[in-house]
Amino acid sequence: MIATPERRPRRWRRWLLLLALFGVALLAKGYWNATRDPLIRTASISVGDWPAGQSPLKLLLLSDIHVAGPDMPPGRLTRIVAKLNQLRPDLVLIAGDLVSEKSSATHIYSAAEVVAPLGKLRAPLGVVVAPGNHDHWFKPDALRGELERHGLRVLQNDAVKLGPLIVGGVDDNYSGHDDVPATLAAMERAGPGVPLLLTHSPDIIPDVERPVAAIFAGHTHCGQIRFPFVGALTYVSRYGNRFACGDMTDKGQRVFVGAGLGTSLLPLRYLTPPDAWLVTVGPQSSAAGTMPR
Repeated sequence: MIATPERRPRRWRRWLLLLALFGVALLAKGYWNATRDPLIRTASISVGDWPAGQSPLKLLLLSDIHVAGPDMPPGRLTRIVAKLNQLRPDLVLIAGDLVSEKSSATHIYSAAEVVAPLGKLRAPLGVVVAPGNHDHWFKPDALRGELERHGLRVLQNDAVKLGPLIVGGVDDNYSGHDDVPATLAAMERAGPGVPLLLTHSPDIIPDVERPVAAIFAGHTHCGQIRFPFVGALTYVSRYGNRFACGDMTDKGQRVFVGAGLGTSLLPLRYLTPPDAWLVTVGPQSSAAGTMPR
């Protein structure tokens, strides 16, 4: 039967309605993905000359928190922190981007509001933060002041000895504040210990001249928006997908890149759930994947 002119508009309206419903469902799923509780991914690192008598340590990596409305208000971050404390980490490493100024934000919070939930993190060796590009674009001095007021340590091309660990913090590469040689020199001055590097952008990895036990980073969001058969729209890295996501070894260097807790640009995630890494570092008998020092 040939469709009459009167029926054709009805058919198009039906298809437009179905397309609109699909679009709404897709956006709702992306927002749900972005606001779910983070997955806790686990890994272990063995160190050949781990100090005798020292128990293994649990390191918790957080990145790209991006506090802003609608998807990451301080209240949500407070709930996440309470659950992360149940993991009982020995040290918390935060790989930058505490804030977000995404155009879709319904609310931008003050430095005090952003940092207050992070002040509730609990770890015997403390909390170490390396700033990200959004932190520099926001109010870096205010953020640092609030972090230090809550007892969190900020490392900007500097290092600190924490128990058996020497933690170096490289400032943000994406905004041009990084100085890898200065960070490595600060680690040398800190004395003997198991070396770790914390950075927002993993793009500094090729500049690290000697291997460390592990490098912890974020920034890529693991793509944040990925589609089947297409992959991620972007990794925000000049190395493409070389340091895209997860637990990897790059030319002998162990690297962890988190997907982050929050979002950038749009409050949506597809095939890249929020995550945090709980990494156990210790002697060869308690962890796999030996890394030279």
